[in-house]
Amino acid sequence: MDREDLVVVAGAGGFIGGHLVKHLVERGHTQVRAIDVKPLHEWHQVVPEAESRLLDLRERIDAGAALQGARYVFNLAADMGGMGFIETNRALCMLSVLINTHLLLAAAEQEVDRYFYASSACVYAAGKQDSYTPEPLAEADAYPAMPEDGYGWEKLFSERMCRHFREDYRVPTRIARYHNVYGPLGTWTGGREKAPAAICRKVAEAVIRGDHTIKIWGDGRQARSFTFIDDCLEGTVRLTESDYGDPLNIGSSELVSIDGLVDVVEEIAGVTLARTYEPDAPRGVNGRNSDNTLVRAVLDWEPSTSLRHGLEVTYRWVYDQVKSGSGVARPVTRALSTIRQ
Repeated sequence: MDREDLVVVAGAGGFIGGHLVKHLVERGHTQVRAIDVKPLHEWHQVVPEAESRLLDLRERIDAGAALQGARYVFNLAADMGGMGFIETNRALCMLSVLINTHLLLAAAEQEVDRYFYASSACVYAAGKQDSYTPEPLAEADAYPAMPEDGYGWEKLFSERMCRHFREDYRVPTRIARYHNVYGPLGTWTGGREKAPAAICRKVAEAVIRGDHTIKIWGDGRQARSFTFIDDCLEGTVRLTESDYGDPLNIGSSELVSIDGLVDVVEEIAGVTLARTYEPDAPRGVNGRNSDNTLVRAVLDWEPSTSLRHGLEVTYRWVYDQVKSGSGVARPVTRALSTIRQ
């Protein structure tokens, strides 16, 4: 990508989006426009070198304004969170389709050089995720379609929109299926946090309070692969700069159960906790892992950060947040009244 051309990051106030803005600036991009609907004080990080703008990309006029003059677009904007959020806010998650729709229309008008869409492993068919020791999911396993209700359907539909805008309007789209991205500066409290941050918070709280117990959603056997933020950023840029237009997994292939995740964080914290399980809590599918055969072939690369290393960095950061009392939980839903008619 030409360092003098404008790069737009939608969803820049979020965890991955904020890291991506910083990553692009550090790579030498001098024109980066960061877009989010949230007020700046709620952004995960604000990068001074970037132009930060508050726009509601669910609105067609705001999407057009966001992409004015853009050559490269990264769409990471969505109303989402961990399993506790997406299982109880399916309609809100699906409304994110408005964002991708309006940005694709604006991208076609602007004749952008690249349009990156952040999809999710939640698009994969539920029937292929019943086992606690699952076969890794290859990109073709999204069909026949039966994705995560709400959030997964929105992501899969938006993938198809990207494909057809590439075919019909010549928008050069790139699609990554992220697998459980985590790391410092991520959401760790308030209801939208994902499993690594939630476990890190619970262990930190147990250590700080001296109450060596932990509550675990589900039965602890649910299995996932978790992708460290640095690997996510590297894969995102490599895919965007490539000639590959179909969906591609960006995820670690290191499978771990939730109990195993707790084991690792306990080891990092130097503590052993008594576990109680909440089988009726949101838990998602039994098992999901990334098949990286295709990403290795296409990009000659795959995520390489070990879970142990990534969790150590993340735990230290979360521990500091808990210790300082900086975690003010925000509401996990945005009222429908905020959507302008």
